[in-house]
Amino acid sequence: MGQQPVPDHFKVVPEPISIEEVVSKVIHPHAGAINTFIGTVREITKGRKTLYLEYEAYVSMAEKQLFKIGQEIAERWPEARVAISHRIGRLEISDIAVVIAVSTPHRADAYEASRYAIERIKEIVPIWKKEFWEDGEAWIGDQLERVAYPSGKPEGLTDD
Repeated sequence: MGQQPVPDHFKVVPEPISIEEVVSKVIHPHAGAINTFIGTVREITKGRKTLYLEYEAYVSMAEKQLFKIGQEIAERWPEARVAISHRIGRLEISDIAVVIAVSTPHRADAYEASRYAIERIKEIVPIWKKEFWEDGEAWIGDQLERVAYPSGKPEGLTDD
């Protein structure tokens, strides 16, 4: 039987993320690999210079969705242990926006599960961002940039 995800390992936080803290949640004696994905704020996006970003989230739902991703990983890679932290608020260039740590007995599973996690975050976690450029600003919408949120959040959303 595989390792069940721990709800406390899936967080949306306003403060800087400690990589070491996220990694420490997945260390165990049977792990032969720990893959850590660190998503950072880049300066150039689609040819425009970003000055900084602001991430907002429907926090309680976002943490539930991060936990759901942990459950999905446990089903696909039963020996994996996962922890994910995503930051909200104002982030400067090179700040850490998300840390995903996955440990497994073998490296291939750690790589695959980590990639799966970041792709699923973009698909199902209600976190969205506003980009501030040299010549303007705009709410980007969902993380796949398929749905615009011109008001700054999804339509009908009432939670903070």
